[in-house]
Amino acid sequence: MNNKRLFDLCCVLPSLILLSPLFLLIALWIKLDSQGPVFFLQTRIGQFGKHFRIIKFRTMCPFKKGPKLTIGSDLRITRCGYFLRHYKLDELPQLINVLKGEMSLVGPRPEVPEYVAFYPDGIREYVLSVPVGITDNASIEFRNESELLATSLHPETDYIEKILPIKLVYHQQYVKNQSLFLDISLILKTLKRIFF
Repeated sequence: MNNKRLFDLCCVLPSLILLSPLFLLIALWIKLDSQGPVFFLQTRIGQFGKHFRIIKFRTMCPFKKGPKLTIGSDLRITRCGYFLRHYKLDELPQLINVLKGEMSLVGPRPEVPEYVAFYPDGIREYVLSVPVGITDNASIEFRNESELLATSLHPETDYIEKILPIKLVYHQQYVKNQSLFLDISLILKTLKRIFF
């Protein structure tokens, strides 16, 4: 077991125990707020191109269809979903993905297969050579991504052509400079951005 995996487990195991009451409260709120499951599962691409199912608290109505991207005041977002998204609480179940070894706390943010298909070949292999993560510099920089795309006439095209290339630069920088110290600093930076 490497240091990164050991660090993840040391953080995730106590976090899941401490946050279990919050998990229950959020689950109850979701069920009272709208019909549908508590969790949202979606196929993402992990390390070495392996497919896995990312786990989030459901923030959208499951009966309304729409694009992969969630943009601005998307009508599919539930009332509690806005709150959960704002404080990134919908991301908490990804701690389970980390526990299962499918993700790390810090690493390139995993994309859906449709967008990974736009990664240039050499860059795709490089970025996916490390575990994908819950947070990284790209996630912090584009925390309000849906609001940025809300004014776009062609949001999916703009995401692929403008935002995704910048994210890939951040991902490559992480792979090049990865360290336990960098992971800790990015976790602290993420918490600061969310709450302050």
